[in-house]
Amino acid sequence: MKKNYLSALALALTCAGTGSALAGDDHGGPVTPKPYSAGATLTKSVQAGITANKALEILQAGNARFAANKPLRRNLKAQVQATALGQYPFASVVGCLDSRTGPELVFDQGIGDIFVARVAGNTVNEDILGSLEYASKVAGSRLVVVLGHTSCGAVKGACDDVKMGNLTGLLGKIKPAVAAASTPGERNSHNHAFVGEVTELNVKQVVQRIRDESPVLKALEDEGKIRIVGALYDTSNGKVMWY
Repeated sequence: MKKNYLSALALALTCAGTGSALAGDDHGGPVTPKPYSAGATLTKSVQAGITANKALEILQAGNARFAANKPLRRNLKAQVQATALGQYPFASVVGCLDSRTGPELVFDQGIGDIFVARVAGNTVNEDILGSLEYASKVAGSRLVVVLGHTSCGAVKGACDDVKMGNLTGLLGKIKPAVAAASTPGERNSHNHAFVGEVTELNVKQVVQRIRDESPVLKALEDEGKIRIVGALYDTSNGKVMWY
């Protein structure tokens, strides 16, 4: 059933224009990998040459540029035009809703480079898992990153057992990390060390949830076609730490 679903999804998205907008790149035959060039628009051939480890290296290099305030100069208008009819991102990021943590900026990436799913607390549900499955299985993304961050309001809310409308259920997804934390002292947002531990545990638990709840992504990782990793963005200095 799931195999048929993915086949139908791939066909529907291809018919809808998922292929490359660059003439001669998406010819339907065997793809010859081409070297990656930082800042250049991704094509099917370039994506084909990016491994999971290379995708991680690209994001690490991009964050180093961001933290040093030395981003690449890009012609974004040209990238808009080049990707108008297709896209070949090399990585997918599950990030928090927080306004300070935009993955495209944090990793110094351009239009068409990465898929991004954002929700408070950088957690996952069926919709996000399905999106990640499409990104990796159908569209060729090589890496899945769960990106948490310091001073996360959602994590603090979970630590304080905040209840408010639909937010209650969302924060409930972070509660297992709260329960697992062992930092001594108050078990609330006033204990910064406790919040820090919960933040890290939440990232690691979400990584494991992706493996546990998505057989599609777990199989791709077991086959070495993708990697699923966790990371933490420091809102005080712009640097990303990798788990």
